Amino acid sequence: MVMMGWDQNMDSIDLYLTELEEVIHKLSRNEVRAVADALMENWRARRQVFIIGNGGSAATASHMMNDLSKLTVVGNLPRVRSIALTDNVPLMTAVGNDLAYGDIFVEPLKNLLEPADILIAISTSGNSPNVIKAVEYARSRGAKVVGFCAAPGGRLAEIADAKVIIPSRRIGHQEDGHMILDHVISGALRERIQQSSLTMTGAETGGSEMAPSETGG
Repeated sequence: MVMMGWDQNMDSIDLYLTELEEVIHKLSRNEVRAVADALMENWRARRQVFIIGNGGSAATASHMMNDLSKLTVVGNLPRVRSIALTDNVPLMTAVGNDLAYGDIFVEPLKNLLEPADILIAISTSGNSPNVIKAVEYARSRGAKVVGFCAAPGGRLAEIADAKVIIPSRRIGHQEDGHMILDHVISGALRERIQQSSLTMTGAETGGSEMAPSETGG
């Protein structure tokens, strides 16, 4: 856990970035690889990925959906099927207004989630009621849960099948870390998909050569 003291030679910018470097250095590579492996297994089984979060974590959920959908494209191979439940504002507000804010993620999951799908839950506290409710429902349906957490992890870290905990108590570092996880995991998943194409037949790959995808702006 990062608990650095104040250096009189550092201003707030130096301090924030120096501490962030230490956070990333201490991030568990094995936890990150476990998530990439789970998503690769999901891709092989042609299952769905759902992503949820509140506030800044909602923005990260939408960003990750973009990257999983676009940056992992390899030729004509099957694509990653990802949906950010944070993007359907009409449904979220309808559920929040007519039922409860705590139901805004679990209700669409009841429409869409199938056993063996993956739910990526992003929460700095690890205790957001609407996130935990969705996670508990996903587990009851036989889906796998990936938690992007922060120290100390909260309830989400306890019940996720795979998790990555950002080792900092500063919320800015926590959210920075979750965004880095998006980019690292999307890149690792693309690499795994590309490597898998070497053992697939032309029919399985659609008969096309593997061309690198453009990154999103």
